[in-house]
Amino acid sequence: MKSQYIFFLILLISCQKPKPAPEITSIKSKAKLERITAKENSLRTDTIMLDKNAEITHVIIHLTEQKPDKDSIIESKFRLDFYKNKNKIVSKKITITGYEKGSEWSGSYGFPNSSQNNSSFIKIDFGYPACGYTFENYLYYLKKNDLELVHQWQSMSDSGWGNWTEFLSLESKNDLDIFYCKSVSFEPADDDSEDSGILTYSDSISFTLTGNSWKKKLLSPKDKPYFEKKMNINEFYKQD
Repeated sequence: MKSQYIFFLILLISCQKPKPAPEITSIKSKAKLERITAKENSLRTDTIMLDKNAEITHVIIHLTEQKPDKDSIIESKFRLDFYKNKNKIVSKKITITGYEKGSEWSGSYGFPNSSQNNSSFIKIDFGYPACGYTFENYLYYLKKNDLELVHQWQSMSDSGWGNWTEFLSLESKNDLDIFYCKSVSFEPADDDSEDSGILTYSDSISFTLTGNSWKKKLLSPKDKPYFEKKMNINEFYKQD
């Protein structure tokens, strides 16, 4: 379980907390992020560098529209262009609500929370790189130049607490046919101990590959915890 918490550790160091913490991005090597910044308050372009020898070598992200909604929350629309060297393979569009100035893009190849070398999965993350900020996470599946958004979720960490999604595969092979995920939350308990927390699991999901597409099935009641346990924060991070 310790290998699942590397990214959390990076954020905890920035918060001057020595304890390890769960990751909220892939354990694969983070992509180098190159940014081309346009003028303030104008559209911008970012580039995520992946693997120069892979089917997708880099992703160019275009901010195509940005405006406040009826509640004055900034809504941003992006187009993600996936390239192999100089050739554009496919494009995808996403909308993010609650844009934070200074947010960054990152990405990596491989199945999340695993050492499996599966280059069919590409994980893209977007968020402000500091404790307490919410990240937008996207898991894509590449097959024969077709890119499918398999799952989308949010994650956050703050001094050892937070919420994230854990992925699990029971298969040892690199080309997966089925995998699972669950939402995890570890929040401070409502008592006098600052180190006491509540661990909850919710939204257990199975993903099954049918043809070239993934079929998603919710295995637990949506947005309702199916597991809850009170535990000390040190005990939580010592689990194997």
